[in-house]
Order: sequence, then structure tokens, then C-alpha cells
Amino acid sequence: MNILLIGGLWLNGSVWGRVASALRAHGHRPVPLTLPGQGDGSASATLDDQVEAVLAAVDAAPGKVMVVGHSAACSLAWLAADRRPGRLAKVALIGGFPSPHGQPYADFFEVRDGVMPFPGWSPFEGPDAADLDDEARRELAAAAIPVPQGVAQGVVRLADDRRFDVPVVVVCPEFTPAQAQEWINAGDAPELARAKHVDFVDIDSGHWPMVTQPTELARILAAAANAA
Repeated sequence: MNILLIGGLWLNGSVWGRVASALRAHGHRPVPLTLPGQGDGSASATLDDQVEAVLAAVDAAPGKVMVVGHSAACSLAWLAADRRPGRLAKVALIGGFPSPHGQPYADFFEVRDGVMPFPGWSPFEGPDAADLDDEARRELAAAAIPVPQGVAQGVVRLADDRRFDVPVVVVCPEFTPAQAQEWINAGDAPELARAKHVDFVDIDSGHWPMVTQPTELARILAAAANAA
């Protein structure tokens, strides 16, 4: 199956290198995406530009597609389900939940000079970054690409209720499946509360399993694609 891989904030497609190699070994066709404004040098990119890039990749892939979103990009994966519900075999959400209609995409940190830079590791101390050694932290921080303001503060627009028919798998890194279900039940993830087919898979990692557990993450994604 064609599997589109969308990294979260500050990441380009190269972060998926080891996961992509392992997915190919499982017989799948991974497509790591580098989004507008997060790898092409354009600080003027908008959330709409990133959505269009994801949709172009969906449209270019033959047959059904599984779209994988990491962290904030869980919203991008869900936007793909909203725009192309008939083309998606499944959505995989890693370490995050899709934002509901009308909410900002990722307005989490200070914007300076039109971009949202990586804020350093202080906001991620604890379970998020516990499995990242010093070298991994240095490499991720050095490679971090400031997110354009038009992306971070872009507003999520959802319109097609057929998105709720697309099967979802929630990959739980720094939280457990039980916690994820509890948050959904409490109303903290309203889009997933309305989704008709939601499964949960645990992975023993922090927030960046593509860095710390690429082989296991690929196994989980391959199994999800096979089940679809």
C-alpha cells in the first residue's frame, strides 16, 4: 500500500528515513512528505499550501492510500480524510489528535519575524523527550525548520462528514491507549469521538518514535496498512 508520512512541526521528510526503509521491507510503498514552508525555504507558506501538498500526494498515488500524521500533522492527515474520504484506506495518528473545525492548526509557541522557531527542549521535558539521548536532541534541534506563521496560525476547516467513515489507528507513544480513550471520552478529541472505527496501538517511546523506535513504528504502520 502507498503510505504517506507527514512529520509534525519543524520536521521535513528526511525524519522518516529509517521508517521508510523498514516499510519497504514490509512490502509497502512509503512516501515521506516535505511540506511547503518546512523544507523548501518558503517562510510565506500557509496551512492551505500544506493541505494542497498532502492532497497532491494522495491524488498521485495509485489505489487506496494510508495517510500517517505525526503530532500536529495529525490534523493534516485528518484534513486529507475530509477532502478525499473515498481515497483513504486508513488514517494513522502518531502522538496527537486532529484539531476540530475552526481551531488553529498549531498556534503553540511564540511567533517571531513571521515564523515559529523550535522552542528548545524545556517544553518537552518528561515523557515526550525521555528516550532522546543528547545526540538525538542536538540533531533534531539543529535540523528544526521554523514553521511559517501562516501554517501555525492557519485555521482548520472541515466539511465532509464522510471523514468519520475512514478507519483510524491512534499510535500512542508518550501516552497510553487507555489515556487516549479517556481523553476522547472526556471530549478532548471531538473528531475522534465521532469517528466510527478507531483502534489504539501502544509504542514504548517518547514523542518522536520515528527517531527512537523506527523499526517498531514501521511494524505498527505496516500492520495497520495490512489490516486496511
